[in-house]
Amino acid sequence: MRKIVLAGNPNVGKSVVFSQLTGSKVMISNYAGTTVEFSKGLLNTEKESFEVLDAPGTYSLEPTSKVEEVASNLVNQADIVINIVDATNLERNLFLTAELLERDVPLIVALNMIDEAGHKGVKIDVKKLEELLGVPVITTVAVSGEGLKELVDSLPGAVNRRKTVLNISDRWAYVGDLVGKVQQVVHRHHSWLETLQDASISPATGLPIAAAVLFLAFQLVIGLGEFLHELLDDYVFEGFYETLLLNFSELLGGSGFLHDILIGKLVDGKIDFEESLGVLTTGVFVEIGVVLPFLAVFYLMLGFLEDSGYLPRLAVMVDRSMHRLGLHGYSIIPMVLGFGCNVPAALAARNLESRRERFIACTLMSVAIPCMAQLALIVGLVGRHGFEYLAVVFAALFFIWVVLGLIIDRFMPGYTPSMVIEIPPYRIPSFKAQIKKLGMRIRGFLVHATPYILGGILVVNILYVLGIINYLGVIFAPVVQGLLGLPGDAVSTLLIGFLRKDVAVAMLIPLDLTARQLVIGAVVLAAYFPCAATFTVLVKELGIVDMAKSAFIMIVTAFSAGFILNLFLDTIIPAAYLAAALIALSIILPLLLGSTSDRRELSDLDEMA
Repeated sequence: MRKIVLAGNPNVGKSVVFSQLTGSKVMISNYAGTTVEFSKGLLNTEKESFEVLDAPGTYSLEPTSKVEEVASNLVNQADIVINIVDATNLERNLFLTAELLERDVPLIVALNMIDEAGHKGVKIDVKKLEELLGVPVITTVAVSGEGLKELVDSLPGAVNRRKTVLNISDRWAYVGDLVGKVQQVVHRHHSWLETLQDASISPATGLPIAAAVLFLAFQLVIGLGEFLHELLDDYVFEGFYETLLLNFSELLGGSGFLHDILIGKLVDGKIDFEESLGVLTTGVFVEIGVVLPFLAVFYLMLGFLEDSGYLPRLAVMVDRSMHRLGLHGYSIIPMVLGFGCNVPAALAARNLESRRERFIACTLMSVAIPCMAQLALIVGLVGRHGFEYLAVVFAALFFIWVVLGLIIDRFMPGYTPSMVIEIPPYRIPSFKAQIKKLGMRIRGFLVHATPYILGGILVVNILYVLGIINYLGVIFAPVVQGLLGLPGDAVSTLLIGFLRKDVAVAMLIPLDLTARQLVIGAVVLAAYFPCAATFTVLVKELGIVDMAKSAFIMIVTAFSAGFILNLFLDTIIPAAYLAAALIALSIILPLLLGSTSDRRELSDLDEMA
């Protein structure tokens, strides 16, 4: 079966073309030896079937990043390349076309978004462009499917007559000459969408817009995710699935080692999916009942932001702030997602380019971003003692997030490169493409994350059934009492937190803690270690060595924060003043210290000069 590779710049409609060509038979794969994803599907024509690969968006086949390297490698493996070109930005897109013409692979150019080009006053002589390139050029509107039949019909005519290898300056000269001969631009007034585009990246208006978008996205993920969670809980887990497991429990005799591992402990002859701690009960409930609802809504929201063109604008607006922590603007995505659930947040971090960025983002997210279930319990437990104590919890987590980012940025080798991205125009996303993308992402999550999530819960559950967790609780009780000022019984909550952090927070209720102890317990539980589901996904994403380093940082940070709060909160500084001081320091420190990434990058440029 011959391979067709879709190649093009980011944001040119490749994914929509891919979706239209391949239908529903799609799978997402990581390129060998990397975390870079690409989509693979089948295209069946009357005469032949093709394997279609959607290469990551790239500006050049001379790679400067892992993503561009993967795109270049996929092109080298292709039997036919379909080069998706944005008709509204012809000159920038044709640079990649010029490189493809130099490769020994049959080529077809799909001139996409030709309707938008017309609306913007861009007129292109398609026949002349085809003649000058020497390869078929098909005009398309991928969202509506216009031109895709002609694109498929042109596959037998895919050719590549140009073999001359040019250097970069000659390539740009070639592209400039080409565009001058085939393109004409006429003046037109800005539309309201273009006015909104400009407002979205201007600091005066862009920051309020970014805050509004993040707030609405957060409310959507939390609100709709919680609704779906309740729906699954009421009608799937407490109905059909519980009956099925109770029957299975009877087959296993109602008790015993295997029963406790798979089903867990029954409560009054019933299954408590949060506290049974079985692989088939709590394990499945965590993934399907808790993680999946928030993940599905987030992926739907993320797909809309991607295809509408807002995501690059959001990244631009927060880039300067994130860069001070060793990250760049796109890192805001896993941070926002973490408030819904840390598992999809860890998966979202794979979109960051370097190992260094993924390590910093995953560590900061795991330490300082509590998931929604944990967040709700913290608000309920701590908030009843007064807003000032709740403010200390969030101020402490924000302070940890900032200071830890500054520290890792300074001590971790390398630097975070500047973010150079194209900002596409606003577009109305295709509903069909959104549903297709959502299905692909959820399928990828279920296939790749399930073994790690259930495997991690299985290991923890075995330790719990064997009594090892209780034994560890006895050993570490003096440390918890002396360092954190918490009662010895709180050790069990820290250990259970590895399985479910929200359950661990709930276990603080019967300990009759004071307000300051609740604050300390909530901060330590939020920061000290990810839950089993997140941990196992992070092992997959970061590798065992980096995850071990990250875990060490988490534990040291959590106990240090707990010790400092135990030392100062209410004994030396009242809660309200401590919260205000932590927030002020969180804002001032990055401004005073700046980013070592910037200095290292400038140093490297000086050496190159």
